[in-house]
Amino acid sequence: MTTLLVIAKEPLPGRVKTRLTPPFSPAEAAALAEAALADTLDAVAAAPAGRRVLVLDGTPGPWLPAGFDVVPQCAGGLDLRLADAFARCDGPALLIGMDTPQVTPELLTVDFAGYDACFGPAEDGGFWALGLARPDPALLRGVPMSTPRTGAVQRRRLVAAGLRVRDLPRLRDVDTAADAAAVAALAPHGRFAARLAGCGARTGKGTGR
Repeated sequence: MTTLLVIAKEPLPGRVKTRLTPPFSPAEAAALAEAALADTLDAVAAAPAGRRVLVLDGTPGPWLPAGFDVVPQCAGGLDLRLADAFARCDGPALLIGMDTPQVTPELLTVDFAGYDACFGPAEDGGFWALGLARPDPALLRGVPMSTPRTGAVQRRRLVAAGLRVRDLPRLRDVDTAADAAAVAALAPHGRFAARLAGCGARTGKGTGR
């Protein structure tokens, strides 16, 4: 069965979700990141998988549910870290980040029948998910990350390699306060939405607008 990979940073103030400050404090941004990560891990835990792996920059905390293997991220740029995550897999693998707490187990239940890759575009031009039936780290190395063209370049890389690509629904990453409000509205019963409401109450800024 598919290995589900989550690449994430330990949610520490000043190290995660820095684009949320302002309107939120570094501590509040870290709390939102922790909630987003917890929601993401819950979705992964509920999805069918042969193995669940957290590829982590940092140390696991109480937000980590049972059933996950934890491996450290390698050194280098994000493209190298993503490539290394796939290099650890022997069979089909789907990788996601911690920026889409609205993700559901259904979205993570991918079927590679008739396809070689799954690609989940993000609204900001990146991608929220990448699945490979036969993981090949070379497909990620050298892709420019964190740019408006990251997703397009990555998808072209897959097609140029002769892979049959299945497109997943487009999702919105949480980068800014506006993103946070929009994503919380899509998953109003999750930890992220609850934490955002709490942050708004403490800051007096509602959803950060």
